[in-house]
Amino acid sequence: MSLTRHFIRTLSTQNVRVISREVQQALSNRQPVVALESTVITHGMPHPSNVHMAVDLEAIVRNNGAIPATIGVLDGCIHVGLEKSEIERLADPNLKHFKVSRRDLSFVLSQGYSGGTTVSATMLCAHKAGIPVFVTGGIGGVHRDGEDTMDVSADLSELGRTPVAVVCAGVKSILDIGRTLEVLETNGVTVATLGDSDDFPAFFTQTSGHKSPHHVTSIQDCAALINASVNAGIDSGIVIAVPIPEHAAIDGEEIDQAIQLALKEARAENISGKDVTPYVLKRVNESTKGRSLQANISLIKNNATVGSQIAVSLAKLRDSGCAGKRRSCEQGKKQSINKPTSCPGGPVVVGGAIIDFMAKITSSNIMLEGTNPGRIMTSFGGVARNIAECMARLEVDPLFISAVGPDLHGLKLKENFKQVGMVGTSN
Repeated sequence: MSLTRHFIRTLSTQNVRVISREVQQALSNRQPVVALESTVITHGMPHPSNVHMAVDLEAIVRNNGAIPATIGVLDGCIHVGLEKSEIERLADPNLKHFKVSRRDLSFVLSQGYSGGTTVSATMLCAHKAGIPVFVTGGIGGVHRDGEDTMDVSADLSELGRTPVAVVCAGVKSILDIGRTLEVLETNGVTVATLGDSDDFPAFFTQTSGHKSPHHVTSIQDCAALINASVNAGIDSGIVIAVPIPEHAAIDGEEIDQAIQLALKEARAENISGKDVTPYVLKRVNESTKGRSLQANISLIKNNATVGSQIAVSLAKLRDSGCAGKRRSCEQGKKQSINKPTSCPGGPVVVGGAIIDFMAKITSSNIMLEGTNPGRIMTSFGGVARNIAECMARLEVDPLFISAVGPDLHGLKLKENFKQVGMVGTSN
């Protein structure tokens, strides 16, 4: 799917998702947008640090040339882009807020509840809105002793099926980082460390003792990585691991001792599942006399800076008309066959998309007013759709606009759009 265009989908007849006017306008104008999660507001930091941090993150994104889109759930509605008053509401410790992962979205929406979206839910919502870059503190992973408890974060499976680039400080230190990297590999997730070293960071520390599968040295390389993944139609996500700034890092041995103590206490109190991470982070912060919280704030602000710069670079790369490697435009000039380009400003096709049904009786003895054996065949049609498909197969990259229903046949049409390389917008 081309990042120069986006899909605004109606999830159902009910108003279950709201995209703020600022974010929607930015997406329509192909401006860089950065998604931000809200679990860090509802469950990750104490009040009022959570409010200050959320507001500061949005300011950092703006100062680096992008538009922030903090994602959360309010009264059974997904909000892509929050007002300050809505952030303050999610941060209020006196109100009940759910920790909303992908598995919880349907329930929370159906009951009209509010909550902060985790990495997995934020990725899903960002992708549905057409936002390719998402900034967070650190991703979830395989919990320590996960081989016995089978406690594995939904973040990992989401990364394996949702094409969003997640800019983070690696995996949270409280987790089993080695096994987490193995699961990411199994799920086909591209993992790359940004910086001078290929060491994979461990949230509070710059190194984890593990190496990243890949290594990029610049913001431009990160943007090219995302762009190449989109152009190749890869449906899995990307982890861009950004080490915590050196001045904010905590000694590895000290943080590990604090984590071990917190995990021991969590087991003693029978704390499990999604409650483990916020409990352990709280106890680690207490053990380090608040230094882990300051490190957390520092690393996520650094991630916001880097992620915004990546989003800006990605937008420039897409607008440049070079779809693929940075030298692809120059290489195209040397081709012996002049192929149509996929530069912005290509043709727009507006019209119908249909499915033709053809029924054929297979028996030679036809029974009138009775039942006859046969078969039904389907094919995709519609004059506008056919023209758009021809253009797509010629690599012209048209924008196809049509009305498609939310039923099974509509889903088949949308899947066909992807298979033939068509980019479209539908309602």
